Amino acid sequence: MKTRKRRLVYLVLSLGGAFLLFFGSFYIPVPKRKLNPSPVISLLITDRNGLPLREVLSDEGGRCRWVRLDEISPFLVKATIDAEDRHFFVHPGVNPYAIARAFLQNFRNQQVVSGASTITQQVVRNVYRFRRNIFSKVLEAWLAVRLEHSLSKEDILVQYFNRISYGNQAYGIEAASRLYFDKPASDLSLAEAAFLATLPRSPSHLNPYRNFRAVEMRQKELLHRMAGRGSIAKDESQRALEEKISLSPAQEKFRAPHFCDYVLAQIPGEKRSGLSAVRTTLDYPLQEKIEILLKNHLGLLEKKGITNGAVLVLNNSSGDILAMAGSKDFFDERNDGQVNGTLALRQPGSTLKPLTYALALEKGMTAATIIEDVPTQFLTLDGSFAPENYDEKYHGPIRLRSALASSYNIPAVSVLQKLGPDLLYRRLKDLEFASLQQSPEFYGVGLTLGNGEVTLLELTRAYACLARKGLSLKERSILKYGRKDGQEMSPSQKQEGRRIFSPEVSYIITHILADRDARVPTFGYLSPLNFHFPVAAKTGTSKDFRDNWTIGYTPAITIGVWVGNFDGRPMHNVSGMTGAGPLFRDVMLLISSRNQNEEFREPTNLVHRAICPLSGKLPSARCPGTIDEIFLAGTEPRFLCTLNHEQGIIAAAVLLANSERPSSGVEITFPQEGDIFKMDPVLRKTYQAILLKASVNETPGIRLVEWRVNGRRIGDCRRPYSLAWNLSPGSYTIRALALGKDGAMESRPVRILVIS
Repeated sequence: MKTRKRRLVYLVLSLGGAFLLFFGSFYIPVPKRKLNPSPVISLLITDRNGLPLREVLSDEGGRCRWVRLDEISPFLVKATIDAEDRHFFVHPGVNPYAIARAFLQNFRNQQVVSGASTITQQVVRNVYRFRRNIFSKVLEAWLAVRLEHSLSKEDILVQYFNRISYGNQAYGIEAASRLYFDKPASDLSLAEAAFLATLPRSPSHLNPYRNFRAVEMRQKELLHRMAGRGSIAKDESQRALEEKISLSPAQEKFRAPHFCDYVLAQIPGEKRSGLSAVRTTLDYPLQEKIEILLKNHLGLLEKKGITNGAVLVLNNSSGDILAMAGSKDFFDERNDGQVNGTLALRQPGSTLKPLTYALALEKGMTAATIIEDVPTQFLTLDGSFAPENYDEKYHGPIRLRSALASSYNIPAVSVLQKLGPDLLYRRLKDLEFASLQQSPEFYGVGLTLGNGEVTLLELTRAYACLARKGLSLKERSILKYGRKDGQEMSPSQKQEGRRIFSPEVSYIITHILADRDARVPTFGYLSPLNFHFPVAAKTGTSKDFRDNWTIGYTPAITIGVWVGNFDGRPMHNVSGMTGAGPLFRDVMLLISSRNQNEEFREPTNLVHRAICPLSGKLPSARCPGTIDEIFLAGTEPRFLCTLNHEQGIIAAAVLLANSERPSSGVEITFPQEGDIFKMDPVLRKTYQAILLKASVNETPGIRLVEWRVNGRRIGDCRRPYSLAWNLSPGSYTIRALALGKDGAMESRPVRILVIS
């Protein structure tokens, strides 16, 4: 008897314990890690104002934006509860009545025609992704009850609205609202909310893009049902029934494609997997207008053999990229539309000249320094070359201001010959021209004319440095990151600018680039670079008309424009002024209409002086007039002009530089008899050379000039009969021989001295 009682007690205790364990298991919390934002969260790239640019699909191939309940339209919450689980707020996670009803309906029809899953059970199903069988349904119900004890009803709704599939790879209501209506879930109308609330029941069958009528019928049924149950007022239901549903086009949102690719390249892969959003610096309304301007201008240039172009806009104060249009059409495979023209390597033409002259100002030259624009040959690793100006003319002695503003080639190369190409090369590296991979010797003095390949981004960054009074700032493309855990973070603290040029040098270069009068000799009065507000700008055209540039800035923004062909085909005689210039002008006018136009502020320690426009010195009573010039303190002229203007000496000098020849034979015009040259102890010997120059009477049959130093032949050259000769200490006698079919003519000897 005692044994039987003991067994009964054990049985009761076992059953009681099992019951307690079973009942207690409902209070085991669902692991928090399971309720973290789903791994299907995709990466949303937006512009600076939150406008979506592109949604990068997650590894699972879905779109999802995690939002709070207060970021979802109340209409959608009501419609979803009415459509999916109208007893949601009263059941414990499962609905026994719904289970019984579904069982009877399915038994009667001998197939599954009705489900009984509550909203809580659907959350469980999306979290755990069980196989569909009887055992999994039981497990699902058990977990649903546990979830109800782990989260509030509101938190369960948050899980539901962010995990449920709405079809077409849209996971979560925010992704669905953006996809189908191109608006946030908070802005959904009652009609739109009821439309979307019907989709989770069967996302593949109820696909709005393939079966719109079926979804619309479900939406109307739901609205009638909501009004009948009192969830909404009847007049609200009527207005929603009359509202026309307009779906956003099915194509993937793909705004500012080159810029989005650029942004993604800035984010390491391991970091990207933890992000759900990236707020960028792009101003998309501005970007959209610039893309239209680019297409329209390139359409006008088609007959000139131009198929593509690129535009970049930087904010000077922050370095923010406000617009990046990399080509005419990203999807134009025929013309390599997916190449980003702002990052492509191209020859910059004359756009590096301002940086060359900035270095010259640092080394003591001034905007009034006289530079010879005459036929000249320059020494290179491959021999020598004789640059020509764009207008194919020579302009004699000219001021540095005119040489830069009118973009004459020979003066720029002459200046760099004195400075040394390695000085310009090092400064370009300071400006982060990473594209220049060769040595300074490889580029030589041709570097200032653009014989090295760079990118539009590098050029625009360099000009923004001048606009910032010599401070270089790394461009910025990302404002904020949004992590999958809901936290936001900034990419880095505000960066400090690096001093590249002094404010004074930067201002003088800026003043020259904004001087419309100084560029009149080359570009005329009706130049695209003339504005009603201060703009500093420079054009550039590469060799054989393959690349066409205009870069310029105001105190607020810097704009870079390139036009050409990605395959390297030359254009048909299009210069930076006629190709990229008009597009630059339109972009500048577009932006200026949105911003207050500022003046370039002059540093306080610059000096203004009236000078003679022909000599660059202080004007005398004989000078034809005066002009105002700006100088670094200590470099202003201190002597009066001594030119005899009345006798036209300057005019004669220009005539001599261009066309005068000796009455007979050949004459050495440089160096002069008795000249003394001193070697620079710092500058590399490679760059310590003088240019031997000769003037030859135009006797028929003259083919070339042979140069001899101390009786030894050092080389020969054709017109303009100039040859670079490297210096070394010693005394020398130089002769020039003009060689022709009728013999040779020899110049008078010129004796010079070179000291160390």
